[in-house]
Amino acid sequence: MIKLYPYSQLGTASYNWLKARYHFSFSSYYNPDRLNFGCLRVINDDIIKAKSGFDTHSHQNMEIITYVRSGAITHKDSNGNQGRTEAGDIQVMSAGSGISHSEFNLEDQETNLYQIWITPNKLNVKPRWDAKNFPKEFIKNKLRLLVSSDSRAPLLIHQEADIYGGKMSKNTEINHKIKNQIYVLASDGEFLIDDVTMKKGDGAEVTNQSTIKIKALQNSEILVIDVPSN
Repeated sequence: MIKLYPYSQLGTASYNWLKARYHFSFSSYYNPDRLNFGCLRVINDDIIKAKSGFDTHSHQNMEIITYVRSGAITHKDSNGNQGRTEAGDIQVMSAGSGISHSEFNLEDQETNLYQIWITPNKLNVKPRWDAKNFPKEFIKNKLRLLVSSDSRAPLLIHQEADIYGGKMSKNTEINHKIKNQIYVLASDGEFLIDDVTMKKGDGAEVTNQSTIKIKALQNSEILVIDVPSN
C-alpha cells in the first residue's frame, strides 16, 4: 500500500534564516497522526540561508543523518569532529550518550538538505560522526546503499535500517526490494512508484509490499528509507 504526502501538505516553519517542511511532528508542528514511521522519527526538508545555521545544541540517543541536496553544510561537534558536506553527499551522527554540535551554511548561497532522525536499537553508545562523498552519475539498475547497520554500507548507524539513494535519468526503470517498510523521498524531479506520481519535495509511505517499481518521468533524485515497523 502506498500513501502519498505531497510537499504542499507537510508541516511548515519559517524563520529569518530557515524555511522548513516537516514530514513528521517536530518543534512547534504537531500532528498526532504523523509522529513517526516505525523507527523513523524525523524528516525535515530545510532551506538554510547563506551565512547562517543551527547554533551549538545537544542530542542523545538518536541516529541523525543529513543528506545535502544543494549547497553545503559545515559541522562541528564537542568530540572535535568537523567537516563540510556538499550536495549529493551524506553525514551521519550517532548521538549516543550525548554530543553537542553546530551545523552552519557558510556558503554564499542557500543550502537545501534533508535532516533524518532514526531511533537507535542501542542506547548510550559512544558518540561519533562520519561523512562520505558519493558518485554523482545516474544509476542504471539499482539504488545505492548509503547508510545501514550492515558493514557493506559506507555509513553506519545503530539500527536495522537502510537508506538507499541515487539519480535516475528520464525513462529509467528499476525494481527495488523492500525488507521492512519504506519511506520514499522525491529529492528532485518527478517519478512513479508503482502507479503513484511523486514530485520534488513529496514523501510516500509504502507498507505491506515486498518490491516497488520506480520509473523516472524526468531526471530525478530519490531516497528510499527502509525501516523496521517498531
